[in-house]
Amino acid sequence: MTGGPFLLATRSEGKLRELREIFADFRLEVVDLRAVKVDRRAEEDDLERYLTFEENALAKVRYFYERSGGIPTFADDSGICVDALGGEPGVYSKRWSGREGGTEAEVDLANNDKLVQMMTEARAKQGDRFTDAARYVAAAAYKDAGIEVVRRGEIIGRVLEQPRGSGGFGYDPFFEAPELGGTFAESQLRNTASVSHRSRAFRELLTALRVEGRI
Repeated sequence: MTGGPFLLATRSEGKLRELREIFADFRLEVVDLRAVKVDRRAEEDDLERYLTFEENALAKVRYFYERSGGIPTFADDSGICVDALGGEPGVYSKRWSGREGGTEAEVDLANNDKLVQMMTEARAKQGDRFTDAARYVAAAAYKDAGIEVVRRGEIIGRVLEQPRGSGGFGYDPFFEAPELGGTFAESQLRNTASVSHRSRAFRELLTALRVEGRI
């Protein structure tokens, strides 16, 4: 059994808030990249170069495991898949708009602007065939000296024409999920950390690791 602490390998403050809630339920000690002094490098921008969430999550967990000097590490890759857009942006969700630099909030705004534009164009072109259905997808990965494990989670919902809510991050104001009772941006953190795509992926992963005696 690995005693921890465990590294949460993300630079997204929004993800960290949700992950800390999830890991607290498993009573696991966690640290983030700043705490272990893993500085940001340009090469990180090339980690998410694969065509599946699982491959990207594994690429990130391997990279940060090595950068941290071998701390047992968790990482994820996640995004929104929109039916009317043929599953886009999918694994390109974070960098869909092409916006480089700026704050996390500025990048989110650019991505959401593109989402609204693309959905408006799709509605006009597809007519009665148009659907606002979408799903949030996450792949959670773990690595230590002995194993690598990855699990997937999803939640079904739809894309709104107008944003709702002031919380969350990324596409959260535009993604409404019945199981959540509204948009991700309207949801309380505790609720999100219980039923989100990321929650499902990490809870399945953590449960599997605990059953195997790894954590």
